[in-house]
Order: sequence, then C-alpha cells, then structure tokens
Amino acid sequence: MSAPAAAPPAGGGLTMTSIPARLDRLPWSRFHWMVVVGLGFVWILDGLSVQIVASAGYQKELGLSSAQVGALGTAYLVGQVIGALVFGWMSDRYGRKKLFVLTLAVYLIGTAVSGLSMDFWFFVVWRVVAGMGIGGEYAAINSAIDEFIPARYRGRVDISINGTYWGGAALGAVANMFLLNTAYFPEDWGWRIGFFLGPVIGIAIIFVRRNIPESPRWQMTHGKLGEAEAQVTEIENAVIGHTREQRLDHTYELPPVDASTEIEVGRIPQASARQIAHVLFRVYPRRTLVGATMMITQSFLYNAIFFTYALVLQNFYSTTPASTQYYFFPFALGNLCGPLILGRLFDTWGRRQMILLTYAVSGGTLALSAALFHAGVLSALTQTILWCVAFFFASAGASSAYLTVSEVFPLEIRSQVISYFFAIAQIFGAIAPLIFGVLIGTGESRGPLTVGYYLGAGIMIAGGVIAFVFGVDAAGKSLEDITKPMSVTPAGPTPAGPVQRGASSSATPVGSGPAAPTPAGSAPAESGSADPPGD
Repeated sequence: MSAPAAAPPAGGGLTMTSIPARLDRLPWSRFHWMVVVGLGFVWILDGLSVQIVASAGYQKELGLSSAQVGALGTAYLVGQVIGALVFGWMSDRYGRKKLFVLTLAVYLIGTAVSGLSMDFWFFVVWRVVAGMGIGGEYAAINSAIDEFIPARYRGRVDISINGTYWGGAALGAVANMFLLNTAYFPEDWGWRIGFFLGPVIGIAIIFVRRNIPESPRWQMTHGKLGEAEAQVTEIENAVIGHTREQRLDHTYELPPVDASTEIEVGRIPQASARQIAHVLFRVYPRRTLVGATMMITQSFLYNAIFFTYALVLQNFYSTTPASTQYYFFPFALGNLCGPLILGRLFDTWGRRQMILLTYAVSGGTLALSAALFHAGVLSALTQTILWCVAFFFASAGASSAYLTVSEVFPLEIRSQVISYFFAIAQIFGAIAPLIFGVLIGTGESRGPLTVGYYLGAGIMIAGGVIAFVFGVDAAGKSLEDITKPMSVTPAGPTPAGPVQRGASSSATPVGSGPAAPTPAGSAPAESGSADPPGD
C-alpha cells in the first residue's frame, strides 16, 4: 500500500477535472512558441552575461588574481541560491505569472550595474544580485514551462530550452572577439559594453511575458479551478485558430477528452517545511536521491570547467583574452547542439537510458582529456575539441537534471523543490570555480588541475549510474500521472467532503472530442525504477 503524499484538503472535498488532459492533448501551436520564447529566452541572456565574466576581460583593469576571477563566478552562484529559495517559495504561494517579470527585472538590473564595476567588491555585490534574478528564473520558469507543454513534447522542449543558455554563450564569444580586442575598443570599455547587451535585449522579453497566462495547473490546486477552466478554454480556442490557419482546415476541432482522464484535485494550505520534507524523504526518497545527484554532479562539472576555461587556455596555452573566444565559440556550439539533437531521444528512447548515456560519455571523454592534458600532448585546439565532445553530451545531461526535478514531484511544491535541488547543486557548484582557480594557479604545474579533471569525470559518471538505477521513466506521461497532487493520496482520496466535478467534466470544452484515455490514477513508479511504497 502506498504512503500518502499529504493530508487531504481541510474543510472541503476533492474536485474532478480534466485540465491536465486538455493541456496535454494540444497540438504544437503559436501559443507554445510564445511560452518557449517568453520564458526560455532568458537562458540566452544568462549565457551571454556569464560568458563576459568567464572571459575575464576585466581582470587586468581591476587588478584581479585568478582566484578572484573564480570568486566572481562563486558570487554569482551564491546569488542564484538565494534567489531560487526566495522566488521559488513565492512562485508556489502566489503563482507563476507574478514572478515572470519580477525575476527577469532583478536579473537585468544586476547584470547592467555589474558593467559599472570599478573594484572587486562592487563587482561581487552586483553579481550576487544578478544571480538572485536568474536563480528565481530557474525555479519559477522551469515549473511554468513544464506545466504548459504537452507531455509528448515536454522532455525535448525542456532540455532544448535549458540548452539555449549556450546559444547566449556563443553570442558572447562572438561579441568578445571584438569587445576584448583593443584594436576596436579600449580595454576598460569592451567588457563593460558586453554587460549592457543582455539588459537591452531583455527589455523586449518583458513585454512577451506579460501575454503569458497563469499556469492552469497551479490555479486548479490553489482554489481557482473556475479560472483555470476558463484559462484552458481560452488557450484551446487560440490553438484551434492557429491550427486551422496552419492546416487550411476551417473545420478542425480538438479531439475530445475521455471521462477516464479526469483527476481529483483539492486545495491544501501552503505546504510547510515539514510537509515538504515528508514528501522528499518519506514518500519519494529515491527520486530525491536521483534529483540531488544529477543536479550536484552536473553543477560541479560545469561550473568548474566553464568559469575557468579562459584561465586554462591563457595560462597553459598562452592565448590572449580576445583569441580565447575563437576556441570558446565551437565549445559553446557543441553545448548548444547537444540538447537540440539529443533532446528528442529523452521522449522516445527514455529518460533513464539517455541520462546514463550522456553522463557516462561526457565523464569518460573528460577523463581522457585529463590524461592527455597531463602528458602535455594537447594544444589549445585539441583541448577544445575534446571539451566539445564531452560537453555535447554533458549539456543534454545537465539540462535533463532540471527536467527531472521539475516533473517527478507534486505540483503544489514543484517550484520550491526545484529551488531546493538547485540551491544544493549550486552550493557544490559555487566552490568549483574557486577550487579550479586555485588548481590552475599561474600555470606552472599541470598535476593539480589534472586531479581536478579526474574528479569531475568520476562525479559525472557516478551521477549517470545512480539516475539509471533509481530514476523514474517519465517520458510521455502527464505530470499528474507521474505524481498525483498532494491533496490526493495514491491509495485513494479520503476527502473531507464529497467529490465534486469541475466545469471541464460537466461541459464539453471548446473543440473537445474523443481521445485515447490516459489512466488518471496510474501509479507514478515504473518497474525496477521506483521506491517501494510511495515511489
């Protein structure tokens, strides 16, 4: 018998609704592109600004050591932890939409002011502020994206969106070829201009986000079922109109929703820390292990390599800050192409299989590069080629970590859970740039950095194995089939009042008709990949 996810809603019964099934049956449309662009574009801006920091074009002007350059990366990650925890809690309590503009504004302001830095500590403070904004984005935006995207597309879309970070990093590399070249810009201005690029572009995204509605899935579990039903109907009408336009078929209607796809939902008070701990460690302990392992391993590896790659090239291969961008550009493209090319396989071949593949191949390639680096047989070019191969796979794996933690826990605490895993990962990731900055030193010895590379490779491989053994096969499944809302127990509801029917079950939504039923109470666990009770 399964353990309960949470107590039933106090003071009222459960309500039947088909909102998740209605959202999952939608064909891809202009509405989904608006969600992807409006919510996902910020990762491009994040990659752009982080690339400016990683290139260390400000190092000479501000008189910073290699350790201080690494510390700036750490400051940004510390800010992300704070932002994720604060804004993640706000997102679950007040809704996803209210955070769309707030987190983006905090991030853009922090990034722009960073470009005005005149000393190390001013720089640190505003990198923390910028980090707070992007930390909030990871928690609130990943929740909203997964709640809007149909189940059959969720894996590839989530992984691709998180991977677009590297599109921004590639743009940053191209910009730095000119901004850090003193033939075009003075040394004390080029890197500052780079910090201003993101905020200028980001202003347009604020207007797009204002048109994205509140998540109906969030509304239906927070006492706003009527608003959620109306919101889904509005989305359906928009999708029908766009689909008719695309297909030149003015009679197109959405397939109907079968009654068996309805689920029970109720409203619970804001989850307490004790309730969340119960869900994480008593109900879904294996999912918690998998989520924490995946997030920690990818965060440590990525932050260690990315925030110090310029120092490696400059100290061991004698590249200049401007010429370093020529080596970073293909590295960024490899990271971008990995999620875009491999993302589809997470929906077709399966989550656990692809996580193992991406984590193991990236770790193995990094171990090979460590051996060759220590032997002194690599050049800046061959070092970059090995990094490209390793992170082609690592990028897809890292993106799947965010997908995993956002889809395998109850909706009512999804944003907070993402923030907790993100915070834990960034705590480990925050020390990685500082550690590797110290290991690099002045480039006099390859031994310490080689050990660091072997450590990162081993951690990554271990993460893939753990995810494969204990992970959940969530591909193509509705979020509510993977994990029921907290107001409903897996063993069956024990409502304080009668089970009622929402508007979607008493009236056929616009454009509805028969569809293949999705088991509304299916167990979240798969054979061989879940905990015995509750997981």
